[in-house]
Amino acid sequence: MTTAVTILGSTGTIGVNTLDVIARHPERFSVFALSANTNVEGLFAQCQTWDPPYAVMVDEQAASQLASRCRAAGLETEVLAGHAALSTVSAHAKVDYVMAGIVGAAGLLPNLAAARAGKRVMLANKESLVMSGQLFMDAVRESNAELLPIDSEHNAVFQCLPAQFGDGLPRVGVERILLTASGGPFRSWPIEQLQGVTPSQACAHPNWVMGRKISVDSATMMNKGLEVIEACWLFGTTPAQIEVVIHPQSVIHSMVQYVDGSVLAQLGNPDMRTPIAYALAWPERCAAGVERLDLFSVRHLDFEEPDYDRFPCLRLARDAMTVGGTAPAILNAANEVAVAAFLDEQIAFTAIPRLVGHALDQVTARAAVDLETILADDQGARECVQRALAEGAH
Repeated sequence: MTTAVTILGSTGTIGVNTLDVIARHPERFSVFALSANTNVEGLFAQCQTWDPPYAVMVDEQAASQLASRCRAAGLETEVLAGHAALSTVSAHAKVDYVMAGIVGAAGLLPNLAAARAGKRVMLANKESLVMSGQLFMDAVRESNAELLPIDSEHNAVFQCLPAQFGDGLPRVGVERILLTASGGPFRSWPIEQLQGVTPSQACAHPNWVMGRKISVDSATMMNKGLEVIEACWLFGTTPAQIEVVIHPQSVIHSMVQYVDGSVLAQLGNPDMRTPIAYALAWPERCAAGVERLDLFSVRHLDFEEPDYDRFPCLRLARDAMTVGGTAPAILNAANEVAVAAFLDEQIAFTAIPRLVGHALDQVTARAAVDLETILADDQGARECVQRALAEGAH
């Protein structure tokens, strides 16, 4: 009997890499459901290869097109449509693992459904914890779900911690977590030149192959700020116990410092198949197809402190986590709208943190007591940024 996997966002970078790892172990894993937003061509090709029981397209028209193509090809895959269908294939009784690879707030509800159904949630969608950290972690605990991080940094921390870290980091001798960051493409640019950054420049990450939104987040270091928030929930700690370290080579994926002076690090080539394979096989390990790290070629490892003047998004994220409640959800929603506007060439690169800061000032954070409150403040932040864009206040 193979382990049945639902892959949310299967045509994206995480999804494609997950399928690559699964293909190397057909005796261990099978695909139960695949999903995409509007990429009919990509999802149809995956359905031809894997013939899963279900495929989900969020866009209704795209789902209709996919269903027609699957029927014409003689595939038995049932095509579902809409956001609710994502939760259906995540919580289905026949599913064992869910790869949470949808980018942004859109991944929250199906990821939460998987957690509540007691699945192994392989979390590549940091927004789920950024937006609803306490609610999500409560769902994991109450349903005995397994939560394994896929972000290379969090996966590295997970690998460097003892199995009983859930009892509290101080109890296992952890002093602090060191989250590494490449610094993105603009780490050494003169700050005055950042105003003129283009979307293509922002998406040209020096080490990683990622989607456009995450690439921009890496360039602003909002991605690292969101990771600080996510790490707080994953490992039961505070922002004060997490230090961001600029490491341009992206060879050390993160570190854990212990009270006895030891620092444990996880090293590897920058390839997302490593954390994906780790989460699929945990507590065992399996081959991922990743090229072996050649330390003689790396030769040296560099470290720098982050420049908060260059990367104001990092400070905004830390401040939002300190405020707590719905502030991280407001931060995330504002950033999603601002990044989309930048990619559409409506605003300058340097306007992204200004718009996020504006939303945090204008939308009052509340206690994140339920999903309705979180989603309401998420929407309020989006509307706030959209008004600022319409008024040219950026």
